[in-house]
Amino acid sequence: MSGEHQLRREIVTIGRALHERGFIAACDGNLSARLDRDRILVTPSGMSKGAMRASDLVIVNMEGRKTRGRREVSSEIGMHLLIYRMRPDVRGIVHAHPRTATGFAAAGLPLNQPLVCEVVIGLGQIPLAPYGTPGTPELAKTLEPLVPQYDAILMANHGVVTYGADLQSAYMKMETVEHFAQIALVTHVLGQQKLIDSADLEKLVAARSKYLGVNSAAPMPVCSPNGNGAASNTSEGRRRKQRSSADLRDSEPVSQLEN
Repeated sequence: MSGEHQLRREIVTIGRALHERGFIAACDGNLSARLDRDRILVTPSGMSKGAMRASDLVIVNMEGRKTRGRREVSSEIGMHLLIYRMRPDVRGIVHAHPRTATGFAAAGLPLNQPLVCEVVIGLGQIPLAPYGTPGTPELAKTLEPLVPQYDAILMANHGVVTYGADLQSAYMKMETVEHFAQIALVTHVLGQQKLIDSADLEKLVAARSKYLGVNSAAPMPVCSPNGNGAASNTSEGRRRKQRSSADLRDSEPVSQLEN
């Protein structure tokens, strides 16, 4: 039980941090942690994540049925279960609405441009999933194609979900997404983006294995013409990857963000 108690404390601590940083408001957001192969510890529905106690958390099985706890299960448990089923390596998930990143999601813009070395190494890119109604199977369905390769996903008109080997890793990825969104917004306001060129991108991707806790499978740079952040192995995708940074700088800033 000591492991469960520790996870309860971690969820409460991270929930408070999300609220204090303005990543969530009111009863928004949800967090979960994998207890074992068959049980998930998850935040309750209808409660501020900044005011939770360890006893408020709920345990569910892999079908989403509550097995322990006095409060109601988060309505977005289906999204968590999908990620746990598809990613056995994941043991912690954070869903929040950080202002800048959610602004990109509401504008229909993925964070898929190679602007910052640390983001390329740690996350690769942050794709945009199509809109799905929260609390319904529709939401999980929109995430399904992206979950295997990405550890952070923008959800159109909704927010962000991040996940990792533990809760702390998932939370740090949420911080990274919001920080990167702020940087991307500044480059847009300044009117230009100096992208990392393809040769240097390859070096950064190759360096991922040297960094503790980094296991991103996300390909770089983005090659999909539809803006959803999914990579393409088509000849067109390869040609895009070979475009020089000078060519990209000649593009209009808005079109670069929308690629």
